[in-house]
Amino acid sequence: MEMGEPDFRARSPWAALNDVENVSIAPLKESRVQSNITIPGSKSFTNRALIMAALAEGKSTLSGILKSDDSYWCIDALQKLGAAAEVSGDTVVMEGCGGSWPADNADLYIGAAGTIARFLPGALAVGAHGTFTVKASKRMSERPVQPLIEALQTLGAEVEYLEKEGFYPLRLQARGLKGGNVSISGKVSSQFISGLLLAGPYAKETLQVTIPDYIVQHAYVKITIDLMKQFGADVEYNEDLTEMKVPAGGYTGQNMALEADASTASYFMALAAINNGRIRINNLTMQTNQPDIYMVDIYEKMGCTVIKGEEFIEIQGVPQLKGDFEISMKEMSDQTLTLAAIAPFADGPITITDVEHIRHHESDRIHAACTELRKMGIKVQEFSDGLKVYPGTPVGVELHSYDDHRVAMALSLIGTKVPGVSIEDPGCVSKTCPTFYDLLAQLGVAVSYKRKKA
Repeated sequence: MEMGEPDFRARSPWAALNDVENVSIAPLKESRVQSNITIPGSKSFTNRALIMAALAEGKSTLSGILKSDDSYWCIDALQKLGAAAEVSGDTVVMEGCGGSWPADNADLYIGAAGTIARFLPGALAVGAHGTFTVKASKRMSERPVQPLIEALQTLGAEVEYLEKEGFYPLRLQARGLKGGNVSISGKVSSQFISGLLLAGPYAKETLQVTIPDYIVQHAYVKITIDLMKQFGADVEYNEDLTEMKVPAGGYTGQNMALEADASTASYFMALAAINNGRIRINNLTMQTNQPDIYMVDIYEKMGCTVIKGEEFIEIQGVPQLKGDFEISMKEMSDQTLTLAAIAPFADGPITITDVEHIRHHESDRIHAACTELRKMGIKVQEFSDGLKVYPGTPVGVELHSYDDHRVAMALSLIGTKVPGVSIEDPGCVSKTCPTFYDLLAQLGVAVSYKRKKA
């Protein structure tokens, strides 16, 4: 399988568009986008909350979950471990296992979900018994997991790699975690740290996590800590999150409504920005720890009007976006592609820095953005840690999605202004937002599908 070729096994029963070869996006015509929209739930919250609820003592009801491939595989794994989970619409009722998985043995498949790949090993290790095999998609099996596994092994976990050292698939023997002191780098993925913290309340003694360097995205670790506290765990930490302490104690089942996904919301804010339109996100406010909410500051910097309501956020676009700036996207690196996709429509170049780690996501996102923008005739400079996009008039062509949901969603924005844009394998959006193209259509964007031949 070539880099970026679809791995259809990772598509879950909640996936959309698997029978679609490509999607064509037509430019908005006479009417500008003037609409309110409700965004699906947060991926970041969904998988964290599901695993905490499964570990907890008692029943949890989680409403507003994101129904996507990533969350499907998370629920599937937890059910195979013996956690009773019932899904109705966007609500999950979970009977917690009290920190010990009922299953003695389980073969688990986690698809392409980086969150589960980093959160599940610690959650498995805290159990008192059981042998668990975990397999992932081809791309997820190319993404390193060794820093997390080494940290867990320091704490007493028994883990072996079944193929390549440092990568999925792996087998884990649940024997409990002893707790104590552990050091782990934060510069590769904040999810490694979240994976350790999440297991912490079930270690035999207080877990002390030290970060010797820095964390690429502090906000996601803060999301983990806040959710842990909501589930009744105690966490102490210093301001820059380089020292964190989790006493033994466990989680207690909770009823909670999960907030909208700020990353998904940003694509629709960008739609308004580049089309001089107005989008109000009904179910998202600035009172969130999701770092991608701060894309509103970038849209404002580019000339848009932002209204920060008590129960909504609204973006109003402008006829001409402003450029001529350089910006570090380290803390909201998932939006690098969104900014790169709208940058050609600004009046000056935009330089994005500090995102070298996104070369190791679902695709090499820096290279993917540069390659596809160049296909459209846009001048781009590629750096090791980012890119510089110059103003231009994109030419409509078929674009490659690299089996990467964020590539597909970001590049689709260009099609709302430029005729002739199509995206191959749009079904990859199912990883985090299976309804993405439906939502675009609801806003008046003409979306048409080319089905695969039977």
